[in-house]
Amino acid sequence: MHEGAMGVASSAVAAARRSKWAAMAASTWIQCASGGSYCFGVYSPMLKSSQGYDQSTLDSVAFFKDVGANIGVLSGLLISSRAGHGRTWVVHLVGAAQCFVGYLLMWLSVTGCVPRPAPALMCLYMLLAAHAQTFFNTANVVTAVENFPDSRGTVIGIMKGFLGLSGAILIQIYQTMFDGNPSSFILLLALLPTFLTLLLMPYVKVHHRNGGSEKKFLDAFSLIAVTVAGYLMLVIIGECVLRIGSVAHILMFAALMMMLISPAAVVIKAQMIEAKALGESSCHERTRLMEDNLEGAPEERTYDRVAADRTCAQHDPTASNKLACGSGHEPSNGDLILLQRGENFSITQAMSTCDFWLLFSAMACGMGSGLATVNNISQIGGSLGYTSLETSTLVSLWSIWNFLGRFGSGYISDYFLRRKGWARPLFISLTLAVMSVGHAVIATGLPGSLYVGSVLVGICYGSQWSLMPSITSELFGLQHFGTIFNTIAIASPFGSYILSVRVVGYIYDMESSTSSSDIHDCIGSHCFMLSFLIMASVSLFGTVVALILFGRTRRFYEQVIYTKLQSHVQ
Repeated sequence: MHEGAMGVASSAVAAARRSKWAAMAASTWIQCASGGSYCFGVYSPMLKSSQGYDQSTLDSVAFFKDVGANIGVLSGLLISSRAGHGRTWVVHLVGAAQCFVGYLLMWLSVTGCVPRPAPALMCLYMLLAAHAQTFFNTANVVTAVENFPDSRGTVIGIMKGFLGLSGAILIQIYQTMFDGNPSSFILLLALLPTFLTLLLMPYVKVHHRNGGSEKKFLDAFSLIAVTVAGYLMLVIIGECVLRIGSVAHILMFAALMMMLISPAAVVIKAQMIEAKALGESSCHERTRLMEDNLEGAPEERTYDRVAADRTCAQHDPTASNKLACGSGHEPSNGDLILLQRGENFSITQAMSTCDFWLLFSAMACGMGSGLATVNNISQIGGSLGYTSLETSTLVSLWSIWNFLGRFGSGYISDYFLRRKGWARPLFISLTLAVMSVGHAVIATGLPGSLYVGSVLVGICYGSQWSLMPSITSELFGLQHFGTIFNTIAIASPFGSYILSVRVVGYIYDMESSTSSSDIHDCIGSHCFMLSFLIMASVSLFGTVVALILFGRTRRFYEQVIYTKLQSHVQ
């Protein structure tokens, strides 16, 4: 008996390596190391001082970081092509090469190992390094959605959530091993994501077999993510309040690593239960076939006919249309438009719809203003009199708020979509409205306003990154999902360029006091007040745009997506 249990466990471990749960765990681990772009606030002061940049030049480098980290059209085209379809390792490999080369060249420049590059060349290094993130993210998100199509909001929230946490995780590694040496942090960003991806990319594959316990184990992944986020928040706040020694740092880091490894246990447990269920199912199937052979063929023919009818109904392209429109009447023009949503659009077909551009515009307002905030958070803190430790804490906590938005919005929108049929664009409008309040709070410059405002903006900014891919997959289908959602993500650097470079950077340099020492600093709340009032207005405009998209898609979500989810539950 004991040997049999051991055999089942060992076979489950071996099978787990080839399961969608192994793909889920490997993807989350890659995501945990992929968010180097979220740590820009840690090494941007050194980049500014070592290269002699003013604020506008630094914001230009940050803009190319945003371009690289958010324009993932190439990764989307690659994963949809023959070379990348079913071979996510190709997408991961291209990302790993870009990550290593980009950050390595930046590290060589900052440390003086090579002559100081022109700002345009530094922008190219930053673009290349950050662009790797889109390849990692596209491969992981697309694989997760294809493996768990009925829980796409949850799995996207998990993937995006771990990516949001990666900034805080990387900073914890930096503080434990290289504290006080930002140049070493840049080298860490070159090495860790590259080699971790090369190690794990063979496990990230699509497995179309569905299991009966998906929600249970996805909830386990969610619980791990929330636990890691809560632990990181306590560690970050503790480091700000208490004086923590090197031994305590090492122990806290070891505890963090144990939490990050824990998805392996979920993978093994899930595979054991699914293997057991599959064995019982096979046994019941063999018993049924033997009984059918003994009792005769008529019932078998009846059973086969019913099964065939069900299969045809599932694959009938008009079935969902009839379900959406109701029966007994001809579809109106409005119904025809409604029925087109959810089909597999190409990128050109998607771009010819109003829904695409409404979603793009809302993302430009939300993601653009959020990026402008995080890119300048160190300078905002400096102008308001925060210490370097406090600004570093703000950057680390931003990753936590970012995670809460990414994970929470995916989970909550899934819940209300399944229970009430609420359209996801409604949640975009709500988060943009709250983001507007956050920008207004920062604009006041009151004591503690940067802490409160960054919490609101960070959570709402993260929400956009979970809601946008979910909405894209539901409106435009899964066949070209990677390409379409990465095209919409261009809205992020587009909005960031206008708000960060042309608004925040320009107004800061205009307000800054000039001195003979060529130090471009500005002290006081006036440095960023006008900028954040402008961004608050932009977020309000995005709220209106998202409400328009909600009005256009509400019937589609109620009559098609909600009905489909209910049929799967039944």
